[in-house]
Amino acid sequence: MIKKYDTSADDGNLPLLIRSGLFQNQSDFLPKWHEIHGEKSCRHGRQLSAGVLLLLHRRPHGQPGRQKGENPWVLQLIKRSSQTSQGGDISCPGGMLQHLIDWGFSLIFVRSGILTLPLLSLETGTTGTSRRERRIVSMFFANALRESWEELRLHPFRVSLLGVLPTYSLHLFRRTIFPLVALTDPDWTPNPNREVERFIEIPLESFFDPYSYGRYLIQASDSVATGNPGPWEFPCLIHAQDGGEEILWGATFYIIMNLLKIVFNHQLPDLTDKRIRSKVLHADYLTGRR
Repeated sequence: MIKKYDTSADDGNLPLLIRSGLFQNQSDFLPKWHEIHGEKSCRHGRQLSAGVLLLLHRRPHGQPGRQKGENPWVLQLIKRSSQTSQGGDISCPGGMLQHLIDWGFSLIFVRSGILTLPLLSLETGTTGTSRRERRIVSMFFANALRESWEELRLHPFRVSLLGVLPTYSLHLFRRTIFPLVALTDPDWTPNPNREVERFIEIPLESFFDPYSYGRYLIQASDSVATGNPGPWEFPCLIHAQDGGEEILWGATFYIIMNLLKIVFNHQLPDLTDKRIRSKVLHADYLTGRR
């Protein structure tokens, strides 16, 4: 059952609500895995896979930055450093699948029961099909946990998996993202590595405020070989932080909007009269400054 989100409420049942909403949404992890690793995909070039964690966090009372009466729920994200591709973008912690390593990690920690998976709405069909899908979900959970440990020192025992979201494919980078939603412990403190410029917490209530949204104009410089220099226009969320602005757009924006649509039936507002922000992509956006 879809529930309207009350931004003024300190809803301790929010993780349960999200888990329930995601359970009712059928996972596409297994068919997407078969699609990108099938014969047709191989003929057209290798498509990479990446597991990411969309982190939900409840700020405890008295935590710096939390105002009295403020809704405590935030989404925890990272701003990528200039040393990585897509430098300056806000994203979920996570990264490229290392098949053998992450498969082994999933066997030891996830499929053994040390780390648990929630109930998932899997493909209808045989028991074998459901078992295969759980194996794929386990592998990407392990993948996302490994990368989150590297980027933020997020310990695997400090998170609880709530469910999975629809996959999202990036054509410019030939990459498919397998997103998972997880709840972090209230007293967890991030320790970012050099791939992370800064750690960002965006209040969940911001996504229900039409004023938070804007239009993001992207222009490619002459050094970026895209075939079409733009400008391209994307919806975005404009987040005020430390006297400045952080712009959430692209894959991570759409992943979060999928979560809000599935659980709360929340729709993107009309952007006709929204604020406009712009950015120029340079060659190091694709490769990072090494």
